[in-house]
Amino acid sequence: MTAPDFTLATPQTEPFVRVEDLRVKFVSRDATVRAVNGISFDLERGKVLCVIGESGSGKSVMMRSLLRLHPKNRTVIEGTMRVGDHDIAGVSDRAMIDLRGSLISMVFQEPMTALDPLYTVGDQIAETVRRHEGVSKEAAWARALELLDLVRVPSPERRLKAYPHELSGGLRQRVVIAMALSCRPSLLLADEPTTALDASVQIQILVLLRKIQREMGMSMIFVTHDLGVAAQIADQVAVMYAGRIIEYGEARDVLLSPQHPYTQAMLASTAKDQDRDVPLEAIAGNPPDLRALPDGCSFAPRCKYAGPDCTLTMPPPITDAWGHMARCFKVGIGPAGKLRFDAKIAEPV
Repeated sequence: MTAPDFTLATPQTEPFVRVEDLRVKFVSRDATVRAVNGISFDLERGKVLCVIGESGSGKSVMMRSLLRLHPKNRTVIEGTMRVGDHDIAGVSDRAMIDLRGSLISMVFQEPMTALDPLYTVGDQIAETVRRHEGVSKEAAWARALELLDLVRVPSPERRLKAYPHELSGGLRQRVVIAMALSCRPSLLLADEPTTALDASVQIQILVLLRKIQREMGMSMIFVTHDLGVAAQIADQVAVMYAGRIIEYGEARDVLLSPQHPYTQAMLASTAKDQDRDVPLEAIAGNPPDLRALPDGCSFAPRCKYAGPDCTLTMPPPITDAWGHMARCFKVGIGPAGKLRFDAKIAEPV
């Protein structure tokens, strides 16, 4: 087994979420897809980690692994996943069912597939509350009403009796958030929850999520490919590519001073702060085939700075004293002790 993608520094306090050397493979008769390849990160209680990257980089696979939602008959999961005092990889299937919703909850990307079209919104929220808290039907419905009011659903009494198809996309997403919060989880997973919404509704949902997260003191892992979303909501940012974390650190460091060429390219391809007459930069090529990952850096075939070493060996993670990490041969520690990218560097620093 190769070394994990990112070696953690020893924290001063025990993190609430700790993932170490997580690897996820999907195995079939035809091929083995290595979707996650040795990622590690820590998350403190009450903090927000934003995971960004292109589609297919392993973000959603990592999130679903924390809830053990992958089919057991064709999924191999290795590594350590701890949330609070619970070993997520080691608990029984029965115990995991109890932890879903109470310890860890998830807001899915598409609310129409997350909600059952045959039941009213109130029935679905109340069922979750009764399953985990064992309260009466009346108490569960009262809690459902309280939750709809919490997520700012207008006329919550009437919406409780509505079916999912009777609500707009924004209201459906608020209902999904209400369901995820129904049992007061300690860790909220949000898998691109604003992608299917228009810009104005997207901002409302982001503000709402951040407000509720702070009020409830939850930890949150937020997956997105939108760097603007990450800037608004994140405390820390992890950049994923080909199932690996290739840059990690405080949001201000990663987004304002990106060190990995992939992060730099993503920021250069956004429209914000760009001149009108200057064409946007596009990242050339396509993401690698996860069935046959190269020996070296997976981004090397698309990187304008790639040298011979990049295609032969996986670059080691370089981490500065502030916890900013990048995995690139052209990154080193500068005079001020911070990470420094130097396009002229031809050898590992």
